[in-house]
Amino acid sequence: MAVFKGAGVAIVTPFKENMEVDYDRLGEIIEYQIAEGTDSIVICGTTGEASTLTHEEHLECIRYTVEKVNKRVPVIAGTGSNCTQTAIYLSKEAENHGVDALLVVTPYYNKATQKGLIAHFTAIADSVNLPIILYNVPGRTGCNLLPQTVATLVKTVNNIVGIKEASSNISQIAELMQLTEGKIDLYSGCDDIIVPLLSLGGIGVISVLSNVAPRATHDIVDKFLSGDIKGSLDLQLKLLPLINSLFIEVNPIPVKKAMNLMGMKVGPVRMPLTEMEPANAERLLKELQAAGFKTI
Repeated sequence: MAVFKGAGVAIVTPFKENMEVDYDRLGEIIEYQIAEGTDSIVICGTTGEASTLTHEEHLECIRYTVEKVNKRVPVIAGTGSNCTQTAIYLSKEAENHGVDALLVVTPYYNKATQKGLIAHFTAIADSVNLPIILYNVPGRTGCNLLPQTVATLVKTVNNIVGIKEASSNISQIAELMQLTEGKIDLYSGCDDIIVPLLSLGGIGVISVLSNVAPRATHDIVDKFLSGDIKGSLDLQLKLLPLINSLFIEVNPIPVKKAMNLMGMKVGPVRMPLTEMEPANAERLLKELQAAGFKTI
């Protein structure tokens, strides 16, 4: 059984002006997401600035989210690291806090061979009793999880059940689904190609767009899976200019700016990320307004 079908939000981590995590605001955002039909909350991923959270903050965000969601939708925790032992530690702690699944990114900076990736993910999976969703985002990690490697993991590790694919390589993703014989839950990691990945057998998206447009992102997937392919595609294409503006600078700079423009008060990004360039912010504002969103 899939961890979830539909749209999972790669939720931002709101900060106060002093850069402390704003848990009250996080709770408000979670409530908004659930009310708007989001199918899963993904906490402490790339969009959540996990790379600049301390381990204590990371785990407290997970604990808080599990408690706030209270089983209304699945909670998936990002627990990846370029250090296998750190990933195991975070994964075990997340399991203790009651998450429903883990999202584990490929090792970054030190990378790994494909043999090393098999060893890395197997060790993490063996340390917990939770379903694991692999996360392939070579543009950020410099490490590409190849289709044959995924097929090996799916066939040899029982609790590796899904993959968030953010390589944007449609040919690679098609090969992945062919080699795994469709026995993996495929989630788009790119908001601009949700429909193409669904057409390859995908069952959802783990989305940045969902932070600002949760209902619409849910509907893209729901329409497709319900057989309304044209309705799904029309919505995907309608939102494409906004999606593109949400990635005009490195994520999550634009999405946090968008949420602040919409009055959600999620605060700043942590260094080394910096505030959005004025010209890019103006473009983002125009695309939000063109898509029908109220701004302040």
